[in-house]
Amino acid sequence: MTPLQLFKCLSDDTRLKSVLIVSTLEEACVCDLMGALELDQPKVSRHLAELRKCNIVLGERRGKWVYYQLHPELPEWAKDMIAQVAQNNLDYFSTALDKLKHAQSQGTAC
Repeated sequence: MTPLQLFKCLSDDTRLKSVLIVSTLEEACVCDLMGALELDQPKVSRHLAELRKCNIVLGERRGKWVYYQLHPELPEWAKDMIAQVAQNNLDYFSTALDKLKHAQSQGTAC
């Protein structure tokens, strides 16, 4: 993966926030991202499919939901860059992350 390929794949707000959430939590389900981003399932799944095609995330089906994590074969420089962006730009996706954590604490998540 080249830097250009990575940045093109992350150039959408939904995809970038999804990756930052997945990176921060180490794993997130489609339904978690739906609530966090306030988007319907087809839209979230479409963006996650793009991220899978780019080999940025890897999905694992558990029952009716798919859980995503950063792809284990993602280059270290890319993982480091994603982690740095997440750590230094929490305000960019903190609202979404708070919604997800609130749903999990209320037992309304997946």
